[in-house]
Amino acid sequence: MTNDPRDRASDTPRDAQSGGGTRKAIYAAGGGLALIALATAAVQLDVVPRWLIGAGSSIEETAAATTPDDQFTPPARDAIPDSPFGDAVRRGEAIFTNTATNAGDHVGNGLSCSNCHLDGGRHPLSAPMWAAWVTYPKYRAKNDQINTMEDRVMGCFTYSMNAQYSPAGGPPPHGDDIYRDLESYFFWLASKAPTNVSLDGIGFGKVPKPEGGYDLARGADVFAANCAVCHGEDGQGQRDINGDYTFPPLWGPDSYNWGAGMSRIDTAAAFIKNNMPLSQPGSLTDQEAWDVAAYLDSHERPRDPRQTGTIEENRLANHDGDEILYGQVVNGVLLGQGTGPSPARAATMATPSAAEPQN
Repeated sequence: MTNDPRDRASDTPRDAQSGGGTRKAIYAAGGGLALIALATAAVQLDVVPRWLIGAGSSIEETAAATTPDDQFTPPARDAIPDSPFGDAVRRGEAIFTNTATNAGDHVGNGLSCSNCHLDGGRHPLSAPMWAAWVTYPKYRAKNDQINTMEDRVMGCFTYSMNAQYSPAGGPPPHGDDIYRDLESYFFWLASKAPTNVSLDGIGFGKVPKPEGGYDLARGADVFAANCAVCHGEDGQGQRDINGDYTFPPLWGPDSYNWGAGMSRIDTAAAFIKNNMPLSQPGSLTDQEAWDVAAYLDSHERPRDPRQTGTIEENRLANHDGDEILYGQVVNGVLLGQGTGPSPARAATMATPSAAEPQN
């Protein structure tokens, strides 16, 4: 596999365009922590947007019906210019929506960028990229420095895409064409948006923690009723006939690692509350969102790549004060030990996996 942008360009029309089949529609829609089952019958019953299966209505038409008039709207996909810059935008969109195919040397799990940034980074309150673009560069406490957008995306590869278990063993290096293409796509999505402004719809939103906290047993019930149909009872997602994920795993070796933002319960709860189930976003109560987020994040996943000593040392250094179960004992298991790579993933890694963390 190659990450040469000239090679990726030939894949862009197949991987990035909306409609034309379930798998492409899933990538365009984003997937994320709770994708819905895509079926023509469901569309006919109006329980999912028609653009998910390319059944006539466009993504933009569906979004227009649910987006407030005063909220920023990114340009339609058919407005991408026919130029070298437009080619970069299309490559960036293809990387964003099908990351394992178009930047696979640096992906160590079963996720794509659009699993959390829904509708190809367009959807409000799913960390839309048009809103993120106009706020960078900025200071981030996570690494205690000013971050450019390239720095931020490098962090996404490191944590959300678990690049430590990728064939390259890490994220794309600074200056890689992967960043140029992704940033071109983000810049284009933010066309005519004001700079250095916190636009409505930025991030995942906030959901206050319920007075009674959260409950893992209740969360398991919410998961069974709302999430398992797509992600499986074991949370390991579902694959297509080619072995690619159509419904991504929510924990385990092919999910995000302990350093990712989604491992924080409050972050996951906000994403779930404002976006899931995809057919009925906002239908879960705040309590249900917190309960199911805690349930998802009470399972083991790949280790935090920042950990060099014990789990407790890393918790104090990088997670102290976070709403996270990392470093806590749940059901008799100390969380944070890490899953290690799956056998299939280990076979593609350029170097042996990192040493097991100390407890």
